[in-house]
Amino acid sequence: MQRGKNPKRRIAKAGFFTRTELAEFARRANYEGSAHHKLHPADYGFSPPVSPRAAKSVCDDVRVIRRGEAKRLLQAGFAKGLVSVCDPQAMPKYVWALDDDGEAYEAKLGRNSYHGYRLKDDERDMRDWIEDEWGRR
Repeated sequence: MQRGKNPKRRIAKAGFFTRTELAEFARRANYEGSAHHKLHPADYGFSPPVSPRAAKSVCDDVRVIRRGEAKRLLQAGFAKGLVSVCDPQAMPKYVWALDDDGEAYEAKLGRNSYHGYRLKDDERDMRDWIEDEWGRR
């Protein structure tokens, strides 16, 4: 399944990765966050504190997302298998998750770590798909 124009955003079908492969991704994953996707510094320790870019989606426009919660969302996305297609020896470029309020988030792999952001309202198709798959998996 692919959503949007970015081929790297191709979501792996349920069962594409084994539970062992997903657990290994989760074990290797590092979450650092990005000041470009924050309105509030929370407990991330950014210097300068935040520098959101106008064209970027932010993770904390609805509420503050602390680092521990962001890491848990990333791990939950791996556990559900909501990851982009990749070679099992690599790491998925994207991971998706829902928070307790039903907000959809996307984490993207940078050079060595993930940073996340809330899916914007104009990405309703992607958000709906993530919500549906979250309930199925």
